[in-house]
Amino acid sequence: MLVDHHCHLDFPQFAEDFSGMIARAKAAGVGAMVTISTRVSQLETLLDLTTRDPDVYCSVGTHPHNADQEMDVTTEDLVRLATSHDKIVAIGEAGLDYFYQKSTRENQAEGFRRHIAAARITGLPLEIHTRDADDDCKAILEDETAKGAFPAILHCYTGGMDLAMRAVELGLYVSFTGVVSFKKSDALREIVKAVPLDRILVETDAPYLAPEPFRGKTNEPAYVVHTAAAIARARGITPDEVAAATTDNFFRLFQKVRPPAAIASRGVRAAS
Repeated sequence: MLVDHHCHLDFPQFAEDFSGMIARAKAAGVGAMVTISTRVSQLETLLDLTTRDPDVYCSVGTHPHNADQEMDVTTEDLVRLATSHDKIVAIGEAGLDYFYQKSTRENQAEGFRRHIAAARITGLPLEIHTRDADDDCKAILEDETAKGAFPAILHCYTGGMDLAMRAVELGLYVSFTGVVSFKKSDALREIVKAVPLDRILVETDAPYLAPEPFRGKTNEPAYVVHTAAAIARARGITPDEVAAATTDNFFRLFQKVRPPAAIASRGVRAAS
């Protein structure tokens, strides 16, 4: 079993063949998918998707691209919404994006801190988006961790070694997409080897970043198998080992998602 903890199933690329996309994921062994919020204002759309399959879940939050548009969303709002529905299993995605800077850095940082506070209060994992902002992201994570621990993942990680390892020291997880399979991703594969296996997650970030051999095509949850395989090659272990570890990590972190009996019997909830 594999889990795609970060995809965007509400995006238009999946509108015409949603059922087929889910069927292909399950045929590939993907047992759960979390469709990630980019705007709190669109939460009802995500919740509607979760009703279409029992293994689809969602998050609530504001992408840093949209921070300027949702500065009225408070930590209290995030907590209230996150605890209002069983299928809302994560906070975010939120964080810092200095590559596009579609919102001001100040508003991105303030939104990031509000989402961290919501993760700390609810115990739900925060999906962190960080791009070209390693130093500021690390500073915020260190400052906020000093106020109290919170569960979180550096999603779609493409940053440097320093931020990845500091995040692990602070108790966070690091997640990889199809980028790890790209020919020129040697530096990222070094990070894959350095991060402890019990802190790694896999994702697609679909419909973006399809792994080899589908690079350039629309990504979908079924392709997370190829990301797991690329991680296995980088670490010199089997894809089954990657699948078992990352799935256990998912259920340890995403406490609202009930693990299948076979996985629960491994005691993943008891680990830390």
